[in-house]
Amino acid sequence: MTTGAASAWARCGRMVSAVVEEVFDVVGEVRDEVLERQAEAARRGRRLVLADVSSLGGPVQARLQRPGGLATGLGLIVAPGVLADRRLHVEWWQVEQGRPEPRALQVDLNPASAGFYDYSTTEWFEAPRRTGTRHIEGPYVDVHGTGAYVFTLTVPLDADGEFLGVAGADVPVSSWEDRLLDALPAGVDAVVLNAVGRVVLSGSSSWLVGELVPDRLVHDATGEDVSRLGWRMVVLPQR
Repeated sequence: MTTGAASAWARCGRMVSAVVEEVFDVVGEVRDEVLERQAEAARRGRRLVLADVSSLGGPVQARLQRPGGLATGLGLIVAPGVLADRRLHVEWWQVEQGRPEPRALQVDLNPASAGFYDYSTTEWFEAPRRTGTRHIEGPYVDVHGTGAYVFTLTVPLDADGEFLGVAGADVPVSSWEDRLLDALPAGVDAVVLNAVGRVVLSGSSSWLVGELVPDRLVHDATGEDVSRLGWRMVVLPQR
């Protein structure tokens, strides 16, 4: 790889990382506010209640409406049994085309219902609980929210060893591509793969976002790591 090409690849890697960190910074603000409310409840000798987390609705909506933000969904998902007065709760807000204000996500949280949404089994919830670290899920179709093709970025909410749930954000693939496609090195079929080999950004006419690339192609591909994400930017053969 020439010096100029290496510089272009490094620049793209930095831009991808910067965009991801931008979203995680906003998610981190939500996490910090939840933990502040947990700390205040602990000082008062009580558990978190629904009113503590529902009061985050205003600040979450304000963050979603910041100019230039990538997230179209933002909020927190409470671990089962954490709240004293409600077993399950989703405090999640989303913006939709044609709507001037964010709206609260409404999902079926009745375990006896045929439409019950058991969020505790989703990978974006389970992975942060299991690992204690942040997680990026996707791209996938958000069937319980906007119906868009999205990434979901989540961080664990931990207080004194107790898992409280996750804070997170949804970023549409379209917004992700608008921000980053021009950063990919020109003149090659460059793609960015996540840790399992799924395409998360593509400058190739042969490979679409969301496709799973065979291990043998990933192993043989020229490329470099995208820092801190477990992702890799590579050149793949055309099909």
